[in-house]
Amino acid sequence: QVQLVESGGGLVQAGGSLRLSCAASGRPFSHYAVGWFRQAPGKEREFVAAITWNDVTTYYLDSAKGRFTISRDNAKNTVYLQMNSLKPEDTAVYYCAVHGSPYRDSRTAYEYTHWGQGTQVTVSS
Repeated sequence: QVQLVESGGGLVQAGGSLRLSCAASGRPFSHYAVGWFRQAPGKEREFVAAITWNDVTTYYLDSAKGRFTISRDNAKNTVYLQMNSLKPEDTAVYYCAVHGSPYRDSRTAYEYTHWGQGTQVTVSS
Protein backbone atom coordinates (compact mmCIF):
# COMPACT_ATOMS: atom_id res chain seq x y z
CA GLN A 1 0.00 0.00 0.00
CA VAL A 2 1.07 3.56 -0.60
CA GLN A 3 -0.02 6.54 1.45
CA LEU A 4 -0.07 10.01 -0.09
CA VAL A 5 0.04 13.35 1.69
CA GLU A 6 -0.47 16.61 -0.18
CA SER A 7 0.78 19.95 1.05
CA GLY A 8 1.36 23.46 -0.21
CA GLY A 9 -2.18 24.66 -0.70
CA GLY A 10 -3.43 27.97 0.59
CA LEU A 11 -4.94 31.33 -0.25
CA VAL A 12 -3.35 33.38 -3.03
CA GLN A 13 -4.34 36.35 -5.13
CA ALA A 14 -5.04 35.99 -8.81
CA GLY A 15 -1.79 35.95 -10.75
CA GLY A 16 0.09 34.40 -7.86
CA SER A 17 1.81 31.03 -7.55
CA LEU A 18 1.69 27.95 -5.37
CA ARG A 19 3.71 24.77 -5.34
CA LEU A 20 1.89 21.65 -4.27
CA SER A 21 3.77 18.60 -3.02
CA CYS A 22 2.65 15.01 -2.85
CA ALA A 23 4.76 12.81 -0.58
CA ALA A 24 4.38 9.06 -0.79
CA SER A 25 5.16 6.51 1.88
CA GLY A 26 4.60 2.81 2.34
CA ARG A 27 6.18 1.67 -0.89
CA PRO A 28 8.09 3.39 -3.68
CA PHE A 29 6.01 4.72 -6.53
CA SER A 30 8.85 5.06 -9.01
CA HIS A 31 7.21 2.58 -11.41
CA TYR A 32 3.84 4.34 -11.38
CA ALA A 33 2.37 7.38 -13.05
CA VAL A 34 1.14 10.08 -10.69
CA GLY A 35 -1.66 12.49 -11.37
CA TRP A 36 -3.11 15.63 -9.90
CA PHE A 37 -6.87 16.12 -9.89
CA ARG A 38 -9.08 18.84 -8.44
CA GLN A 39 -12.64 19.23 -7.31
CA ALA A 40 -14.44 22.51 -6.87
CA PRO A 41 -17.66 22.81 -4.85
CA GLY A 42 -20.62 21.48 -6.79
CA LYS A 43 -18.44 20.16 -9.59
CA GLU A 44 -17.07 16.79 -10.56
CA ARG A 45 -13.45 15.89 -9.96
CA GLU A 46 -11.36 16.78 -12.97
CA PHE A 47 -7.93 15.84 -14.26
CA VAL A 48 -5.27 18.53 -13.95
CA ALA A 49 -1.91 16.94 -14.76
CA ALA A 50 -0.08 13.63 -14.86
CA ILE A 51 3.49 12.45 -15.19
CA THR A 52 4.64 9.06 -16.42
CA TRP A 53 6.61 6.70 -14.21
CA ASN A 54 9.85 7.45 -16.06
CA ASP A 55 9.35 11.23 -16.15
CA VAL A 56 9.35 11.17 -19.96
CA THR A 57 5.86 12.49 -20.63
CA THR A 58 3.54 14.93 -18.92
CA TYR A 59 -0.12 15.65 -19.59
CA TYR A 60 -2.16 18.71 -18.70
CA LEU A 61 -5.69 19.99 -18.61
CA ASP A 62 -5.94 22.45 -21.50
CA SER A 63 -6.53 25.39 -19.18
CA ALA A 64 -3.44 24.45 -17.16
CA LYS A 65 -1.01 24.26 -20.08
CA GLY A 66 1.63 26.94 -19.89
CA ARG A 67 0.73 27.76 -16.28
CA PHE A 68 1.18 24.49 -14.37
CA THR A 69 4.17 22.17 -14.31
CA ILE A 70 4.19 18.67 -12.88
CA SER A 71 7.47 17.08 -11.86
CA ARG A 72 8.68 14.19 -9.76
CA ASP A 73 11.65 13.25 -7.62
CA ASN A 74 11.60 9.49 -7.26
CA ALA A 75 14.52 9.55 -4.86
CA LYS A 76 12.33 11.56 -2.50
CA ASN A 77 9.11 9.74 -3.41
CA THR A 78 7.57 13.13 -4.10
CA VAL A 79 5.64 14.70 -6.95
CA TYR A 80 5.16 18.44 -7.36
CA LEU A 81 2.69 20.69 -9.09
CA GLN A 82 3.99 24.19 -9.70
CA MET A 83 1.08 26.49 -10.38
CA ASN A 84 1.70 29.95 -11.79
CA SER A 85 -0.61 32.72 -13.01
CA LEU A 86 -3.38 31.34 -10.85
CA LYS A 87 -6.97 32.29 -11.61
CA PRO A 88 -10.08 32.28 -9.40
CA GLU A 89 -11.40 29.35 -11.45
CA ASP A 90 -8.43 27.29 -10.21
CA THR A 91 -9.98 27.31 -6.74
CA ALA A 92 -10.58 23.71 -5.66
CA VAL A 93 -9.35 20.91 -3.48
CA TYR A 94 -6.35 19.37 -5.21
CA TYR A 95 -5.62 15.67 -4.91
CA CYS A 96 -2.65 13.61 -5.98
CA ALA A 97 -3.10 10.01 -6.96
CA VAL A 98 -1.02 7.03 -8.02
CA HIS A 99 -2.01 4.94 -11.04
CA GLY A 100 -3.16 1.42 -10.29
CA SER A 101 -0.86 -0.28 -12.80
CA PRO A 102 2.90 0.08 -13.19
CA TYR A 103 4.29 1.59 -16.38
CA ARG A 104 0.88 2.86 -17.47
CA ASP A 105 -0.63 6.34 -17.38
CA SER A 106 -3.99 7.96 -17.86
CA ARG A 107 -6.05 11.11 -17.43
CA THR A 108 -8.94 9.07 -16.04
CA ALA A 109 -9.54 9.22 -12.31
CA TYR A 110 -10.84 5.68 -11.89
CA GLU A 111 -7.52 4.24 -13.09
CA TYR A 112 -5.78 5.85 -10.10
CA THR A 113 -6.17 3.65 -7.06
CA HIS A 114 -4.37 5.51 -4.27
CA TRP A 115 -5.37 9.02 -3.32
CA GLY A 116 -4.27 11.64 -0.86
CA GLN A 117 -6.60 13.56 1.41
CA GLY A 118 -6.42 16.73 -0.67
CA THR A 119 -5.19 20.26 -0.14
CA GLN A 120 -7.30 23.39 -0.56
CA VAL A 121 -6.27 26.00 -3.10
CA THR A 122 -8.17 29.28 -3.02
CA VAL A 123 -7.48 32.03 -5.53
CA SER A 124 -9.00 35.41 -4.79
CA SER A 125 -9.82 37.93 -7.50
